[in-house]
Amino acid sequence: MGIILWIVFGALAGWLASVIMKNDAKHGILVDVVLGVLGSSVGGYLMSLIGKSGITGFNLYSLLVAIVGGVVLIFLGRLAQKFIA
Repeated sequence: MGIILWIVFGALAGWLASVIMKNDAKHGILVDVVLGVLGSSVGGYLMSLIGKSGITGFNLYSLLVAIVGGVVLIFLGRLAQKFIA
């Protein structure tokens, strides 16, 4: 049951990050889940750089950390697309 909750948490964080960054809706739920999970890692790392804790569980703080990480990933992806294209 725990893995299902983490997938749902990742999907929610990824979806919110894509809404904030005004991403296309065509990429689907799988990309949202991946963005949320990777965003959690990136957000946790960024928080550790400024001396804060990363993902602490299923709470609002952890969701915000994951969303920040997802936004950073989307931004970096867009930046990379500009240099590749």
